[in-house]
Amino acid sequence: MTSQPDSVNAPPADFASRVHGTLLGGSLGDALGYLVEFDSLASITGRYGPAGLVDLSQADGPVHFSDDTQMTLYTLDGLLEVLEWANDGVGADINACQWLAYLRWLKTQGIRPAGKAPEPQPRWIDRQSVLHHQRAPGNACITGLAGGEMGTRFRPVNPDSKGCGTVMRSAPYGLIPNVPTEAVYKMSSDAASLTHGHPAARQSSGAFSWLIHALAVGGLGLREAAASAQARAVAEPGADAALLARLDAALALSVPGGLAAHDGEPLSGGQLTDALGLGWVAEEALAVGLYAVLATAPRAVSAVEHFLAAMRLAVNHDGDSDSTGSIAGNILGALYGEAALPGAWLQLGEDPQLIRHLGTELVKLTVGG
Repeated sequence: MTSQPDSVNAPPADFASRVHGTLLGGSLGDALGYLVEFDSLASITGRYGPAGLVDLSQADGPVHFSDDTQMTLYTLDGLLEVLEWANDGVGADINACQWLAYLRWLKTQGIRPAGKAPEPQPRWIDRQSVLHHQRAPGNACITGLAGGEMGTRFRPVNPDSKGCGTVMRSAPYGLIPNVPTEAVYKMSSDAASLTHGHPAARQSSGAFSWLIHALAVGGLGLREAAASAQARAVAEPGADAALLARLDAALALSVPGGLAAHDGEPLSGGQLTDALGLGWVAEEALAVGLYAVLATAPRAVSAVEHFLAAMRLAVNHDGDSDSTGSIAGNILGALYGEAALPGAWLQLGEDPQLIRHLGTELVKLTVGG
């Protein structure tokens, strides 16, 4: 098995739809999972019935996205700043811009970094009040930024942390066209080191962004893109064994033979997390989200039905439901574009106009229009 060639990928004709699909799909999956993020499966089924949580309309009140979508949007805004500089003929340090973007996100959480951290110049996104809420932000994301030192691969902060706070925010790297897929991997994995120092966090983030790029820009099919991301993970020097094991399991258990071993039904609930983990750490969140999309593909009769089936599988378990839901939603949006998004969910989701605005800015800065 070989990884995707290191070619420069031009965007497909439906690139704008895939950008919006990725961002909005992730926010909807995040919102569904956020309803039950800290609940056990027993608690979920006790509250919503044997099928668990199946629809955003089951929310008791307003629907909110979590820190996963907040940080995804700040990842995107950091990249927008880089692209703005580039379009003016000025080179910018990509990871420094990402660090400054995350410091601006930290400020929305009411936290000031220690030490000699710079005071970033405010941008449009910082004035959006919907983002100024604490939605259970990850501890490593907070401590990695609040220390005031810019983490790098060679000077890591939180060196033992491999929490899923890297993967859940990294879809935007995969949405940059006209760059080699290898550059996408590097941008994503480097930015993971800003908050998480463990190799699994960095490599899981890079593999996820590679997958999104293969779908949204490279035009690969779902399983082909997943195999390509798996191959890139294997090719990484010092590849993390836990990540490789989780990816292997996600792909093997979702093929017809793997599904047949369970009467043709996808693993769910406790079976799912026993096989792939609870999703609190990076490689487990990636594996659960990816498996939810792969395992529900064979029976999908439409993009929307695939989205709904994958979301229900991705969030109904004992683990980190918003992150696994967010990752699955990103993947489906990259695969199908906006065609995957249930209209009723878009009506219920939190501030889709904000997400569309930022997605539109990315399209303008990369392909025009």
